[in-house]
Amino acid sequence: MNKLKLKTVIAGATRNSLKIVLSMLLASATSIYAQEEAYFNPLRTAVPSLTIAPDARGGAMGDIGAATEPDVFSQYWNPAKYVFAPSKAGVGFSYTPWLAKLVSDINLFNVSGYSKVGSSENLALGASIRYFSMGDITLSTEHQPNTGEASPYEMAADVSISLKASEHLSIAAAVRYIRSDLGGGTDAGQEPAVGVAADIAGYYNTQVDVGSRESLLGVGLNISNIGGKVSYDGGSTEVFLPTNLRLGASLQMPLDNYNTLAINADINKYLVPTPPGMDASPEDKKKYEETAAISGIFSSFNDAPGGMKEELQEVVWSLGAEYAYDRKFFARAGYSRENPAKGNRQYFALGGGIKLTALQIDMAYLISSTPSNPLDQTLRLSLSFDMDGMKGLLQ
Repeated sequence: MNKLKLKTVIAGATRNSLKIVLSMLLASATSIYAQEEAYFNPLRTAVPSLTIAPDARGGAMGDIGAATEPDVFSQYWNPAKYVFAPSKAGVGFSYTPWLAKLVSDINLFNVSGYSKVGSSENLALGASIRYFSMGDITLSTEHQPNTGEASPYEMAADVSISLKASEHLSIAAAVRYIRSDLGGGTDAGQEPAVGVAADIAGYYNTQVDVGSRESLLGVGLNISNIGGKVSYDGGSTEVFLPTNLRLGASLQMPLDNYNTLAINADINKYLVPTPPGMDASPEDKKKYEETAAISGIFSSFNDAPGGMKEELQEVVWSLGAEYAYDRKFFARAGYSRENPAKGNRQYFALGGGIKLTALQIDMAYLISSTPSNPLDQTLRLSLSFDMDGMKGLLQ
């Protein structure tokens, strides 16, 4: 985006304008300040709302879901899990306030659903829509204090297909339409960023013996948001989508006939190039700006200025647990850590849920251990409906 034009838009903006800038900075994990770190070089991507976990169950375990037990919100975490879901179909709704301690009109809304196809249930279709509202802002220029109103937003709509390749293995693919409108308008040199991206996912589960207990081991992989760069200024400047590699494992152990405990872990790494740093040469900066999206995926493993040490700093890890009583009452907890040099999001999460015949209600609460998390002390809510259970109620 042209920096001079962006400055013109923001110069006379009201308080609501400033909160949008703050939201985008926090959401992209660049932090307001460098946390007094000697080295601070976060990755830069467009449409940061694509990385916000949409549901309370995964959020309550520290943003985990690559290999956890399948549910209706698997479209975001790993759509390959859908064919192993216990129900034939389901739909879910979730609500996540953003910067709730500062403002009340920045929110993420998500709707997800899936349905297995055919009597063999070896094929499943999934879909989701997410809408990230950034509230209302008043536009202005250097010479005019009020040039109109705008309602910036980001949204994405996707569909997936998952196939059971064997008794224990499934694969999936998804395609996603993305639109990000920051609300500046063409007079300020801004245009909505529009793009298309794809996901590739896999999931494997099998029974293993843990002591005398037969437990369920799951492993999941999801490479999401694979697509070209997007632009907010008609192509003059292009920005990478948040292409992400998520790898996870889960071990679900029955403690007795009524009690179950699942231990879960996820690691994430953005598959985008590392910025060359402020002291980089003009040639290195130009090379970074001209890197194509697909080339950036492959170079993202060995292009950090700090070498392998910095590459490892780009890995975000999460640990979480889920306790279930009679498959009806749930308690969850988790922790997630991002390196201070790459954004410094570090937080604990707690939550729980209750499952009725056809309805499940889940909640999550985040407690940040660093001062830069926009979800700190925020309550998230998800509702999901089991279509098999709905049919049972109607019969």
